[in-house]
Amino acid sequence: MQGPNFIIINASSMITFSELIDELKSNVNYNRDLLYGISEKNPNLLYKKLIELASFTGSRHHLELQLHFPDPKKIKDIDSYGTENISVIIDKFRRKFTVPRENIRQKAIDLLGENIQIQDAYMYEGKEGLRIIRQNGRMEILPGSIHLWCKVDQKVKNYVDWLMQNIYSPDNGGIST
Repeated sequence: MQGPNFIIINASSMITFSELIDELKSNVNYNRDLLYGISEKNPNLLYKKLIELASFTGSRHHLELQLHFPDPKKIKDIDSYGTENISVIIDKFRRKFTVPRENIRQKAIDLLGENIQIQDAYMYEGKEGLRIIRQNGRMEILPGSIHLWCKVDQKVKNYVDWLMQNIYSPDNGGIST
C-alpha cells in the first residue's frame, strides 16, 4: 500500500494556527483517495495514516499537531479532519505563561465573545492554564499547548492565531519554526 504524500506550504517564523490547519487540510486533500480507500477496510490503518500526516505537518514547524477522535465513528469522516478536536503542542515542559493570564482571558472575550466561561485550570505544582467553555465544547490553553475539544470556527481560529503569535512565538519564549 502506498504511503501518504505531503505538501509543504509555509516555512516562516511562527506559523499561525489558520496556516497550520490549512496545511493539514491540504495534506489530507492530497491524500484523500488513499484515506478514503482504507477508511472502510481498515480504520486502524486510517488512524495511523492520519497521525502520520498530522505529525509531518507539525514537525515542519517544530511543534506537535494531534487529531483526536473522542467519537470513533468520526474517523471515517474525512471532511471533518482539521475542524475539531485538535491539539497543538509547542513546548510540553513549559509551566508558566509568558504574559499575564488576565491578558489571555481578555483576548478570549474579545475574540470569542462574551458567551463563554473562563476558568483557571491545571493550577498545581507551579503550573497554570485556562479552560474556556463554549456552547459547542471547550478549549484548554496551557503555557506550552492548546487543546481544542470543540468545532473550530473562524472565532476559534482568530483566537488561536493570536495565541500562536503572542504567547507561543519565539519573541515570547516560543520555539522558532
